[in-house]
Amino acid sequence: MKKNSLIVLLIIAFATNAQEKMVSYEGIINFEASVPLFEEVKAINDNTTCILVTKTGEITCWVTIKDFKFKRNLMEEHFNTYYMESDRYPKAIFKGKIEKFDLKNVTSETIPYQINGKMTIRGRSKKIITTATLKKVNDGIELFSEFPLNTDDYKIEIPFIVRSKVSKNVNTQIVCVLK
Repeated sequence: MKKNSLIVLLIIAFATNAQEKMVSYEGIINFEASVPLFEEVKAINDNTTCILVTKTGEITCWVTIKDFKFKRNLMEEHFNTYYMESDRYPKAIFKGKIEKFDLKNVTSETIPYQINGKMTIRGRSKKIITTATLKKVNDGIELFSEFPLNTDDYKIEIPFIVRSKVSKNVNTQIVCVLK
């Protein structure tokens, strides 16, 4: 009897904990570091993982650097080898909090929220504040945010030969559906 009670309590605990978190394993991050009149420097990663703790508004997103895809293979190779050193620093992570988040207030209309957090890229962290929109969709909650990242903040060195062709200010977007 005690064994059965323990199993039932564990199942209830896991079910309760699961309801407090919403997850996306197929989030999309786009970034662009293009400079006018030069070749487009743009990539997409559609394997971003995000977890939202619904009670606190805490959000964590991480991405495997090697999953970014470019139009040109050589650009992708240089990105991983020289810029991001993805063998040494395989992931980028954002940990933050959605300010004034209340799951009950999320509707089918887009609502802006401020997110305060810390971005870690190449082993270096920087506090960032950004705005994200949330809205209820059929599958869950859609999160969308656009924010700039500066390569200097993460000690990403752009070689002199291409410095005029790649922007230090990287326009970044994330979109995911948390379920």
